[in-house]
Amino acid sequence: MANKRAISAGVGAVMAIAASIIVPFEGTKLESYRDAVGVWTVCTGHTATAAPGQTLTPPECDALLEQDMREALSAVDRIITAPLPDDTRAAFVSFTFNVGAGNLQRSTLARLANAGELEAACNELSRWVYAGGERLRGLARRRAVERDVCLEGVRDAEQDANEADSVGAGDSAGRWHWFDVATQWVTG
Repeated sequence: MANKRAISAGVGAVMAIAASIIVPFEGTKLESYRDAVGVWTVCTGHTATAAPGQTLTPPECDALLEQDMREALSAVDRIITAPLPDDTRAAFVSFTFNVGAGNLQRSTLARLANAGELEAACNELSRWVYAGGERLRGLARRRAVERDVCLEGVRDAEQDANEADSVGAGDSAGRWHWFDVATQWVTG
């Protein structure tokens, strides 16, 4: 039972980190609209059941966001077989939420992550800034945040491995965390 609780806590942390990236970049619109490449979208980046003239309530949008994030998390967990730190996993969830599981599966990012080359996989995020053949500033900003969060996870995991003997070691002064990075990019 303890393992199940630990896994649930990890999923909750990953979902919270991913949401801190997804929500500001996707925005939430109750009425359906066409996104930058013409795909019908509603709520917070939801496309699966979006249709012209659709209006949903905030609770309906919240439910769709949770469902879409869980699907993205499931895809990441299915496609990336290497162990991932929570921040890195969350960055991949945000990426998958945005580009879809098929793109993740076919990506160099997935190949590198599965080879255990997490830093290189994180750096691949910077390449995914085009939609409809055009480089989009919003995607570039989003990918920069995802990359920073992804690398934060890698660095934290490396530091944790190096400090395995120090129980209760705290954060060092000046160290960036996912929230600081996301807040800087979203508000900056």
